Amino acid sequence: MANEGSVFKRCACRDEAGRPLGVKCARLKRPSGAWSSAHGSWGFQIELPRTAEGRRRQARRTGLADQAGARRELGKVKALLEVAEGDADAEVVVADVIAAALKARRELPGIEEMKRRLLGGPVRAEVPTLAQWLGEWLGARADLAPKTRMSYQCHIDRYLVPHLGWVRLDRLAVGHVQAMFEAIAQEAEHVQACKASEDVGVRASVRGRRVPGLATRHRIRATLRSALSAAVARPDLPVQVNVASHAALPSCARKRPLVWTVERVRRYQEKGEVPSAVMVWTPEQTAAFLARAAQDRLYPLFHLIALKGPRRGEAVALQWEHVRLDEAQIDICSQVVQLGWKTITTTPKSEAGRRTITLDAETVQLLRAWRKRQAAERLAAGQEWVDSGRVFTHVDGSGLHPGWVSRLFCRIAAEAGLPPITLHGLRHGAASLSLAAEVDVKVVSAELGHSSTWFTQDTYQSVFPEVAREAAEATAALVRAGAGPGAPGR
Repeated sequence: MANEGSVFKRCACRDEAGRPLGVKCARLKRPSGAWSSAHGSWGFQIELPRTAEGRRRQARRTGLADQAGARRELGKVKALLEVAEGDADAEVVVADVIAAALKARRELPGIEEMKRRLLGGPVRAEVPTLAQWLGEWLGARADLAPKTRMSYQCHIDRYLVPHLGWVRLDRLAVGHVQAMFEAIAQEAEHVQACKASEDVGVRASVRGRRVPGLATRHRIRATLRSALSAAVARPDLPVQVNVASHAALPSCARKRPLVWTVERVRRYQEKGEVPSAVMVWTPEQTAAFLARAAQDRLYPLFHLIALKGPRRGEAVALQWEHVRLDEAQIDICSQVVQLGWKTITTTPKSEAGRRTITLDAETVQLLRAWRKRQAAERLAAGQEWVDSGRVFTHVDGSGLHPGWVSRLFCRIAAEAGLPPITLHGLRHGAASLSLAAEVDVKVVSAELGHSSTWFTQDTYQSVFPEVAREAAEATAALVRAGAGPGAPGR
């Protein structure tokens, strides 16, 4: 802006030659020198930023009733130009809007409307606190899977709002986030120390208190980062930096499955030591489990998970209409998701999760026999039969609860005298067994519903130590074969 602009008074009078007098008309003022209220009208003008093509221009309006009104209109133009905050491109846009309004003799837009035009959305009068924004952000995420929504809500209710909810969104700093994680870590150390105390009262004081581990803290940060990314993208919020992205946490390596070797089983039996949160059985241990599970009505369910690795919710949700025994295939099209103890049935959340699994002859035979048994149970139940359409059901046809299936699995495993794994660990074992049997990793990845073969191979390729030993021996044998008869060690 070249100047501060000016206001003026002018009229339509002309001189003897017919030229307009404009601001030079003597009648514009009284003999006393004061402005005449009965002659002429007021106006203003101010230099605008140049057009996008570089042409000079002015904002000018006349025909205003009084000097005060002219000054107010000039002030509006100057205030609108300040919205651009010195951004040359924004100044051009603001000037275009002002020029268009003046040319059309329209009212100049207000400050908030100009911000909306510049920023592409409505502008808030007040900046929300983090607690207010988290509620608004989560409420607008209609695309979230129910389990993901529940996880986000848990992070918000337990950690983000109690620690940071009071902070205004535009004042949230990396230090706030860092302090939250330090407080969470200190609380976790306190709870762990109390649980390890020899004092019964101290242990009782933290009974039932869950300790957020490092992996949980990473997920909390991911929730905050997602919410703040949405805030940064909103033109009506003065948030420029996603501070969650700059908060430091120790690295958290992905937990890979460990197999229950003889030594690990011995330490577990002596000390109760479980070396990893993700454990799998050896082929022999899996066989021992299936031998015991064969005595249970739901043996075909556990057999399917142990050999083909569908997720628990996928196996529980499996419908007969998606089973093609003549083709030895099942289609994974749905899953039962557990929310607390409640359940909902949804489709798999990824494209890779919607897949077809090819069955071996033994599994096909088991499922044929199971279908006959279920048909007999349906006849016996009569009108009490619940027509769920599911493959694996209770004796009345009602669907299985995933948590109930997990409890049954753990009971059968304990009765078989096996070291503990989760039901999901049975799926991990199926993946490891397939790779150990030299099934192509692309096939294993596709049937497990993984999004990439890299994940499958990186997670499961070296689970069984005997497979690793065989690979090492094969490599050494290859080297020895190329070394010749006179090489050392031959």
